[in-house]
Amino acid sequence: MTTRSALWFTAPQTVEIRTAPLPQPAVDEVLVETTYSAISPGTELLIYRGQAPQTLAADATIDALAGTLDFPLQYGYAAVGRVTSTNPTWDAARVFSFQPHQSHFVSQPNALMRIPTDIADQDAIFLPNTETAVNFVQDGRPQLGERVLVLGAGVVGLLTTAILAQFPLAQLVVIDPLASRRTLAQQLGATQVAASLADLTTRDFDLVYELSGNPNVLNAAIDATGFAGRVVIGSWYGTKTAPVALGGAFHRNRVQLISSQVSSITPHMAARWTKARRFEIAWQQLRRIQPSQLITHRFPLREAAAAYTLLDTQPQTVLQPIFTYTK
Repeated sequence: MTTRSALWFTAPQTVEIRTAPLPQPAVDEVLVETTYSAISPGTELLIYRGQAPQTLAADATIDALAGTLDFPLQYGYAAVGRVTSTNPTWDAARVFSFQPHQSHFVSQPNALMRIPTDIADQDAIFLPNTETAVNFVQDGRPQLGERVLVLGAGVVGLLTTAILAQFPLAQLVVIDPLASRRTLAQQLGATQVAASLADLTTRDFDLVYELSGNPNVLNAAIDATGFAGRVVIGSWYGTKTAPVALGGAFHRNRVQLISSQVSSITPHMAARWTKARRFEIAWQQLRRIQPSQLITHRFPLREAAAAYTLLDTQPQTVLQPIFTYTK
């Protein structure tokens, strides 16, 4: 093979598969052949629709995503593959890397993570979302006997639910309008599910996670939070906005809004926790949850346009789409 294929976002609602000569690794690099990469339905749909802030850095912490979110750009951050270049330490190793969607890439070994032998490739592509869920739980600091609400049962919401279910909570309630996702939430440990907050008899939660991706839901999260409760905002809204009512229950109830984002360690833990330590917890959770069960669609990379069209026009039918790569 002398060429590689790569996905490019070239304009709103437009993607292309471009071919280029196969990159040759430098002395201190290795070549990786991708087997699977996971689409981030929330982030990548914002990019696909042109709703991401185009002056914002794609990810200042990931070298492979250098640059901003303006078109044209490559994106993606969950790739697994096998090292194909001769290297006495890494040859044929199964690895995870934060890389855009592409059939091959070169990397320095210190930017790769070996996939544990007991974790399948299609589970390993969930490492970023699982780390994100771990981060949400650490930022929310759930406590014994608390009532916890999760708004949104997308992939990250479901992974967060699965981790929260390990805590001795009084309640773990998940809200999502889609029945199929509510069923998954129950299977992953939710004690109660509902299609909307209107279906609940009480709204006095100690801890609420806003993971819907819809800025309009933030008001509902605030309203559902009890006195001195916490709202962890894990959604990234991109350029989407909505009015937030801060003059009523929020003000008098001393509700705390927590911005949670996985690129850094929350300050109250940073003295003891490193990214490596948090990744180890994420690997442990991958073993337990086996999130490949959440994959709903598999597309060859050449069918990327169909994948994003489906995600854009029928998002309710898609939970976790992935790209597959064949020789």
